[in-house]
Amino acid sequence: QVQLVESGGGLVQAGGSLRLSCAASGRAFSTYVMGWFRQALGKNREFVAVISGGGGIIDYADSVEDRFTISRDNAKNTVYLQMNSLKLEDTAIYYCAADAEWGSITTKRSTEGYAYWGQGTQVTVSS
Repeated sequence: QVQLVESGGGLVQAGGSLRLSCAASGRAFSTYVMGWFRQALGKNREFVAVISGGGGIIDYADSVEDRFTISRDNAKNTVYLQMNSLKLEDTAIYYCAADAEWGSITTKRSTEGYAYWGQGTQVTVSS
């Protein structure tokens, strides 16, 4: 069992930056695939980024590539999402997710590819 707690959300002006953190409890954090998803008001939850257990495989949604960076510190049981050059359309609740299996990139770009979810943290980008 893994419990995930996100933090770091808030209100930021367009063009600004935020860093989200997701702290995981439980054992063997380094074996878990970690993902970030987001859900804007009235929209489906969408993939943002994923990182493999050892950090060697990383993938991003096209909409955030070159602006967001996912990373993890296995010694601290924490995964991060550094968000730069934020846009109005990045406004959403951001969720951290974890799963013990990699499966495939396709699987890990889907909400169905994760067994564990955090409660989410709100990110609001203003003009």
